[in-house]
Amino acid sequence: MAQSHIQPAPGPAPVLSENALTVLQSRYLIKDSGGRCIEAPGQLFSRVASVVADVEARYGADSGQINQWHRKYYDLTTSLKFLPNSPALMNAGRRGMLSACFVLPIEDSIEGIFEAVKQTALIQQAGGGTGFSFDKLRPTGDRVASSGGTTSGPISFWRVFSETTNAIQQGAFRRGANMGMMSLEHPDILKFLHAKQNLAAFTNFNISVKVTDSWMQTLLNSGRSLHVVENPRTGQKYLLPRGLDLENYSLNDLYKLSTEDKPDDGRFYTVSDMWDILVECAHKSGEPGLVFIDRINRDNPTPSLGRIEATNPCGEQPLLPYEACTLGSINLTKFVETSDSKAGMNWLALAETVKLCVRFLDNILDACIYPVEATARLAAANRKIGLGVMGFADCLFLLGIPYDSEEGIKFGAEVMKFINDKAREASSELAEMRGPFPNWQNSIWRTKSSQKLRNAAITCVAPTGTISIIADCSNGIEPVYSLVFVRRVLDGSKMLYVNPIFRQTAQKGGFYSKKLQQQIGNTGSIQQITNVPAQIRRIFRCAYDIEPKWHIRMQAAFQDHCDAAVSKTINLPEQAAVNAVDEAYKLAYQLGCKGITVYRRNSREIEPMSLY
Repeated sequence: MAQSHIQPAPGPAPVLSENALTVLQSRYLIKDSGGRCIEAPGQLFSRVASVVADVEARYGADSGQINQWHRKYYDLTTSLKFLPNSPALMNAGRRGMLSACFVLPIEDSIEGIFEAVKQTALIQQAGGGTGFSFDKLRPTGDRVASSGGTTSGPISFWRVFSETTNAIQQGAFRRGANMGMMSLEHPDILKFLHAKQNLAAFTNFNISVKVTDSWMQTLLNSGRSLHVVENPRTGQKYLLPRGLDLENYSLNDLYKLSTEDKPDDGRFYTVSDMWDILVECAHKSGEPGLVFIDRINRDNPTPSLGRIEATNPCGEQPLLPYEACTLGSINLTKFVETSDSKAGMNWLALAETVKLCVRFLDNILDACIYPVEATARLAAANRKIGLGVMGFADCLFLLGIPYDSEEGIKFGAEVMKFINDKAREASSELAEMRGPFPNWQNSIWRTKSSQKLRNAAITCVAPTGTISIIADCSNGIEPVYSLVFVRRVLDGSKMLYVNPIFRQTAQKGGFYSKKLQQQIGNTGSIQQITNVPAQIRRIFRCAYDIEPKWHIRMQAAFQDHCDAAVSKTINLPEQAAVNAVDEAYKLAYQLGCKGITVYRRNSREIEPMSLY
């Protein structure tokens, strides 16, 4: 990379953990032609802050004011109070693409499919992740008028997208990520589910199944109704016969329904049968996730532009076709203050940071150069951003609040409501200065609340996988995986992680030792280690110490105060039965979540985080 990209730091260098430095050197810092880092972490943050500050010129800032903004944005990120999504850190001042989340439409034609493949390649080459709905693709065996033949169906084209990601992977900054979604009412739904049960296939795709409110109500009422699927090309409805060859069935193997035809003789899959398949698959492999698509569209801020049919790869950002979003996360641990042995939140400092973060992300939208023209237009017209949090579990540790407690749920709702309210105030202030987002006139913000906003959507909760390593805090709103664990990174190397808050607490209490660290690293929990005080064990509970209902209640608490959605994994112990997934999925629906993902421990051979 050219030396001209290097930015002098306008302030003190960031104080970073060893793991943070390892990640930055591996994937983020500028390197010369020989692969040697020629950029220091402070210069990286300066490079990002400079690009964001330069946007202020569009809104009347002079050179002196731009320098002031440069320092503000530099201090914001080097303090690790806030970090934007990885593409912004990687690409600012080097390449133009700064957003992480994209949804692309897949139209039911060869031209439409391969146009989407090309766009996927361009977005992933630049570091973005892509989400798709396969609903429009005609089912296997359906007629193709132009050739007189029949189509090979969505799964074959899905494979093309997956192989495209594999090909782009080689030269990309980070692992390519996709979300594939299909309605439960698509004729190829059983093939879709079967394909992902092969854990060696579609490894760069998460998948989710979309269900409607009416379908869920049928399930909850009895579930005995026959499950009906529909050809998206013709509107013809079918039943799914039991005993289908899940890999090779086609439209001709299904039972075509007529208006008078109401067969009910046990030959066909019922609503309950389909539900059982979903939960059994998720129990086995962690997929599919479930998406409550009507719940998502009730919060669609621009319904006049159409329905939302897909999300970004981790599910926290539902987007229209061709829409994009830039994410950023506030590190909640930086706002905990301790005095006289009591800890509390500095709400004033958090409010000020939220305001600056919204401006930062809004500027990113102007600085970003999107590789797909249709996305550039819609991103500019809706100006969606996704401000969320990381370090939530660590924040609870500092405050002495158990994750799986009423107090924990109450605090989660409180902190997200505070951030959401302050972010909306900041977006409203920007709208007064810079104008509302161009599609505001036909949005719910005008028709329902008469509130001018700069951004059609403002808040979401992302998983913050890599940026939380840089910030040295826990991921998103997840409980910590373990207080001691090993993390696998992109190049296959491993990093040891010891939770710094627990280590400090244990050292202060006089019970920390290398033997204790080893015990935790072997088991993933301190709950059975009796020389750790009971009060400490109650507070420092990890992902698999916590019952699924508390995971889901926490997700719902954040969802109640969030424009977009919440990325959250519901962790299940290895011995969890299938009905645990059934209960989790139903509870998530009943509590108003927009989607749910479960993962049963050791249900896959390779996990990004593991014990010794």
